[in-house]
Amino acid sequence: MGKRSRPRVRAATAHWSTGRRVTVLAAVLALLLAGAGLAAYLTTGGGRGEAPSGKPSVSGPTARPGTSAPVAEAATGTVSPPPRLSDPLAYGRAAAVMLWSYDTRATTRDQQLAGMHAWMTTETKYTDWTSIQAQVPDPLLWSRMHDQGQHATATVSQSVFPSAFKQALAENPAALTEAYIYAVTVTGKQAIAWKDGGGGAEDRSVTLAVQCRPSADCALVAIAPNTAP
Repeated sequence: MGKRSRPRVRAATAHWSTGRRVTVLAAVLALLLAGAGLAAYLTTGGGRGEAPSGKPSVSGPTARPGTSAPVAEAATGTVSPPPRLSDPLAYGRAAAVMLWSYDTRATTRDQQLAGMHAWMTTETKYTDWTSIQAQVPDPLLWSRMHDQGQHATATVSQSVFPSAFKQALAENPAALTEAYIYAVTVTGKQAIAWKDGGGGAEDRSVTLAVQCRPSADCALVAIAPNTAP
């Protein structure tokens, strides 16, 4: 944020645990096709990682498959509930908007985290919550952002399957049939504003792991350490 606090947290995605990374990418690429393709790209410095920031838009009760109770509005502030989509590209676009949007004026940090968690898959074997929650600034920075009335909105220009992901699936079409996890790269723009009228806009890009099982709503799995083209 220069003089302002911009919660970009670029280094945060590096905390994606090794175990989670291997599990998720293995599911996506069917044993990673001998370690090539997307796995190599995402786990090395091959991409330009731009970490997002989390936010809000519309709130309301929602429930993820496998949960016993809905997430209450009071617990999630203004964070948008996860949409009911079966298309990984569409879900990736919605998830990116959610991650790049926030409103510290009306949402606490805990509410922000709770709202983001509602987007996650309930399959603990694959979910990497650490990579998602790392997008939210620490409590002190969030407090300073709140004092400045900092808020952000986001727009998405496109979502695509990374080339390495498509190549891997072309070589092994059955790769998705265990976990149904897709790699989705989303690009867009984030606009940030403060209560005194200041603001700015920046381009954003991110590669997400999205799970879309047949006859089920999609869910967010993880954010990759680097953006894959």
